[in-house]
Order: sequence, then structure tokens, then C-alpha cells
Amino acid sequence: MFRLLRKKEGMELIQAAILIAVAVGLGIIFKSEITSFINDTFDSLDASNF
Repeated sequence: MFRLLRKKEGMELIQAAILIAVAVGLGIIFKSEITSFINDTFDSLDASNF
């Protein structure tokens, strides 16, 4: 019984680690696009005197 609980907790930890790794990887791959989008957004807000 306790082994089953430990395995489930371990699998959840592995799944969380994989999701974090994927998110970081996507962030690194699309860094320039994300930065460009943010800069364009703030430039348009600044130009509209928001």
C-alpha cells in the first residue's frame, strides 16, 4: 500500500519536472519572439499615451 503511494508521488514529481523543463525549453527557443512581442506591446501602449 505505501509503495503504491510513493510511486504515485514520485511520478507526479517527475511529471512536474518534465513540464517545467518543457516550459523552460520553449522559453529559450522562442526568447527573441517573446521579447519582440513584449517590446511591441509596450511601445504601442506608450505611443497611445495609455
